[in-house]
Amino acid sequence: MVRQAALSRESVPTPDNTDPLAESGVCEGEAAAMMRAMPAKSVDLVFADPPYNLQLEGELTRPNHTRVDGVDDAWDQFDSLEAYDRFTRSWLQAARHVLKDDGTLWVIGSYHNIFRVGAILQDLGFWLLNDIVWNKTNPMPNFRGRRFANAHETLIWAAKSKGARHTFNHHSMKALNDDLQMRSDWEIPVCGGSERIKDAHGNKAHPTQKPEALLHRVILASTQPGDMVLDPFAGTGTTPAVAKRLRRRWLAIENDPDYAALTRERVHHVQPVKDTRLVEAQARRRQPRVPFGWLVERGLIEPGTILHGGAKGQHQAKVRADGNIVTTDATGSIHKIGAHVQGAPSCNGWQFWHIEQDDKLIPIDVLRQRVRAEMEG
Repeated sequence: MVRQAALSRESVPTPDNTDPLAESGVCEGEAAAMMRAMPAKSVDLVFADPPYNLQLEGELTRPNHTRVDGVDDAWDQFDSLEAYDRFTRSWLQAARHVLKDDGTLWVIGSYHNIFRVGAILQDLGFWLLNDIVWNKTNPMPNFRGRRFANAHETLIWAAKSKGARHTFNHHSMKALNDDLQMRSDWEIPVCGGSERIKDAHGNKAHPTQKPEALLHRVILASTQPGDMVLDPFAGTGTTPAVAKRLRRRWLAIENDPDYAALTRERVHHVQPVKDTRLVEAQARRRQPRVPFGWLVERGLIEPGTILHGGAKGQHQAKVRADGNIVTTDATGSIHKIGAHVQGAPSCNGWQFWHIEQDDKLIPIDVLRQRVRAEMEG
């Protein structure tokens, strides 16, 4: 992947703007106008990183008097909040035009703009699914010391309407998060190091380049291979780069010819994952049912074996020949007795109960998985 760039606009051809969806590619032009010219309901996912309207005043310096490379570009400046609202409503209406009925829209912003964007989204009929807090693990300090350091940005994830079907690859998100349900607070570093696109002078090519890890999560969560991903404010091309790698079709719209050139060159060097199966949504695999009694039948646990329950094995029960377990005052399944000894309404006995092997306590679920492996060949 290209990290340094003083690039030619001719390196990758621009798609025919009369039919932007004919192929993945970069289209130069104003976001709302370009989207309005596209076929209706032709996009599965819109990821938008619009101008934030940061309203910065004066030059910002560090304590050592060096200048902070902030966002002072003309594309982020608006005459008033009303002007910014008109701009936001225009591009959101156009995004609604191109979005499929079962597609979703992601938009990212800061406290300067995200609340205004969210209100306009609702005014236009979008249905908010989540707000995601991107916690930056390496945020820029507040050098003036007059307020808290801005350590997060907010993403809004919205469906086209209330009750609309939409893609959410829940099990892929769990797998990405070490088999735990993904939460709405994401800890991801800001873009830096070799990932940061530089210009010919070694300076940041774009002041607000987003990290690929952020887009990897967004695209993996809400699309399938072959889906069309649109970024109407492409910047230096993080969204299309990740979309291409994950074998999604993509379209980038960028009003600045220099940024468009950077995007073309960057994406040109991205190699898609070769095996489509590796980027498909992970579905819940239906595993064979294995009752606890089968472990007893197969001799993996002998009748009379002591089970130890809890993190420290503080609860005990004895295994019966029929697969029930017995405590001093109750008999029943591993789940029922696990709940009973804890005074809890329910219990996953497979994780709660342990047996002793080689002076260690191991969950009985390890034995269940062994039986499943035998059943599946």
